[in-house]
Amino acid sequence: MDKENKYEEEAELLKTLGHPIRLKIIEILINNQSCVRNIWVNLGLPQATVSQHLVSLKNKGIVSCKRDGVMMCYKLNDKIIEKIFNTVKGYKRKTVHNNSRDEEAEPQTPVSSKLPL
Repeated sequence: MDKENKYEEEAELLKTLGHPIRLKIIEILINNQSCVRNIWVNLGLPQATVSQHLVSLKNKGIVSCKRDGVMMCYKLNDKIIEKIFNTVKGYKRKTVHNNSRDEEAEPQTPVSSKLPL
């Protein structure tokens, strides 16, 4: 596999993970497997919407499913997805924290006071 194809595949994985509903699904599945009904009830979304997102996650190999009676139950396939999820959450907290410190360190001058009279 050449280097460009590798980056294409990695970008596709990140695109799949880069949807708010999919991130919420992953957060639910981090702790344990869950049936579709539990996921859509937890998210307060229509079953069809959740199922579409689960199909995307399954097609990328992020989740797998098994039948439990009439229900389909999903689980994360790899702990690395949990690590990616937690890294993104940690980065967000760090960025928010750093930005709030920057705002405290540099008082902002109103734009109108910078204009010549």
